[in-house]
Amino acid sequence: MRRLFARVDGDALDAAVSAFLYARTAPAREPGALRPIAVDGKTVRGSRTRTTVAISLLSAMAHSGEVLAQRQVADKSNKIPSFAPLLDGVELSRAVITTHALHTQHGHGAYLHSPGAHYIAIVKKNHPGLFDRVHTPPWREITLDHYERTRAHLRIEIRRLKTAVFAHLDYPDARQALQVVHWRRDLGSGKLTAECVYLITSLPPRTTTGAQLASWIRGHWGIENLLHHVCDRTFREDGSKIRTAQLPRTMASLRNLVIGLHRQAGQKNSAAALRRTARDYRRPLALLGLTG
Repeated sequence: MRRLFARVDGDALDAAVSAFLYARTAPAREPGALRPIAVDGKTVRGSRTRTTVAISLLSAMAHSGEVLAQRQVADKSNKIPSFAPLLDGVELSRAVITTHALHTQHGHGAYLHSPGAHYIAIVKKNHPGLFDRVHTPPWREITLDHYERTRAHLRIEIRRLKTAVFAHLDYPDARQALQVVHWRRDLGSGKLTAECVYLITSLPPRTTTGAQLASWIRGHWGIENLLHHVCDRTFREDGSKIRTAQLPRTMASLRNLVIGLHRQAGQKNSAAALRRTARDYRRPLALLGLTG
């Protein structure tokens, strides 16, 4: 099994995993409903050797947790040109692509227009002209579109979302700018942190509610947590010493499959479920030499 996994074509395995998970969710989707898809990347740090860099992966995942496509890139600088090839095999009609600031690129916005997809993209100061434009409106005077207060894990969180409509933004098909302010208070230490994030979207005004926009934005951050923290802490991905041939890429694909199956089974607390899976399969994987 180890020799087989070392020779598996990573792109073919990712395509098979994605098609399998997509087929299991397709009948449940409502016709005409917008479908959020997150594009994010990660680095399999344990795959680094003295002569090779760590494997870097770019993934497209449904906000429900299933991987729809995955692509290996040479290094972090190549994630930008890998955006379109990654999504070429994904059904983008009626999709809403959520990304972080790295993929807020004019070419990406133009690419998503043709298949009928929308986007919600974070704008940071690495795009100074666009950032200044969306930062300029008198946000204090704009009506609040969504407010959410939650209390869990010994902290209180408050999220506020406002939208501003623009006649023109220097970005393909951009129709609105969003401001999200997030406060978090740790009940143990009393520490208060605040963060303000600006985004742009191609969704026209009044086609979605503020609650829906806030849900998609928070859903993207949830996928980032799933890709990084769950894989790192539950599967101990960063501590893995698997470095032979295609094994690191193969194991990353199998982790995506397990995460997707647990999420499809309705297990929202995927970390706890995955810890049980990791415990149950630790011995057979160790016998195959496939654990750290």
